[in-house]
Amino acid sequence: MGAIRKAAASDAQGVLALIRASYAKYVPRIGREPAPMSDDYAAEIAGGRCWVMDGDKGLAGALVMRPKDGDWFVDTVGVAPGMQGKGIGKALMAFAEAEARRNGFRAVRLYTNARMTENMPFYQSLGYEITERRMEDGFDRVFFLKRLAK
Repeated sequence: MGAIRKAAASDAQGVLALIRASYAKYVPRIGREPAPMSDDYAAEIAGGRCWVMDGDKGLAGALVMRPKDGDWFVDTVGVAPGMQGKGIGKALMAFAEAEARRNGFRAVRLYTNARMTENMPFYQSLGYEITERRMEDGFDRVFFLKRLAK
């Protein structure tokens, strides 16, 4: 696994391609593209909110995070399909938590689509607790919170 670095403008197409590939398997389950598949990654990169992990054959993972409503919010996590199951998602989440602490936040929030069933035990294994489930923007979402040690 490569180091995690802030995404550069030149990474925008690669991030979009990675996210689209990593979320494509969910389209049949949800009945439409998950929200991250249509985000503006050039804008996320320009805003300093996107981070990437390089792999041997291009980007291995991508992460979008920001302050939101008093907590650190992980908006999008994606791992290239050929790299899934190798600890990249876990490394990206550990990085997000470290960034939250570095920026003075005591909690990390995120959500996943309820039909992305494998995500729920993954986040729970990292210490995230389900706080709510509700419809938002036409998606059935499950919300998570992890309080960070000081």
